[in-house]
Amino acid sequence: MKYRVGNGFDFHPLRPGRKLILGGVEVPHDTGLAGHSDADVLAHALANAILGALGLGDLGSHFPDSDPRHAGADSIGLLTQVWAMATSRGWRLENADLTVFAERPKLKPHIVAMRQRLAAALAAAPEDVNLKAASPEGLGALGRREGMAAAAIVMLSRD
Repeated sequence: MKYRVGNGFDFHPLRPGRKLILGGVEVPHDTGLAGHSDADVLAHALANAILGALGLGDLGSHFPDSDPRHAGADSIGLLTQVWAMATSRGWRLENADLTVFAERPKLKPHIVAMRQRLAAALAAAPEDVNLKAASPEGLGALGRREGMAAAAIVMLSRD
């Protein structure tokens, strides 16, 4: 067996008038994440971790924000395309572990749905995609509710 590990990180500012999409799930909130796509930090961090494990750069190099075709893109769709790059090269997901960093809203009620949506994008079992939420406890820009961030690590394998 051959194994590869990749990590990913993403962050976006919060802005009024945008939907808050995390892990492919719309979370009720008074602000959403700003970005060229739907700005789903969880899907972006996970896609970057997969691309890192594959040695294929980052999400922006495959789906640049300078390309109008990606304006408003569904980040789960981008993640699915990244996962197709992995499977076409013979890689399987062993596991993924993600953390989202947000002061508000409380994400615990949405964690199961997010895990299921992210796992489905990778054709994986939900137990192979772990997700945690952490509060910055008022520290820094995230603590001031100026944005959200996410980190991900994946382990891939192939024969």
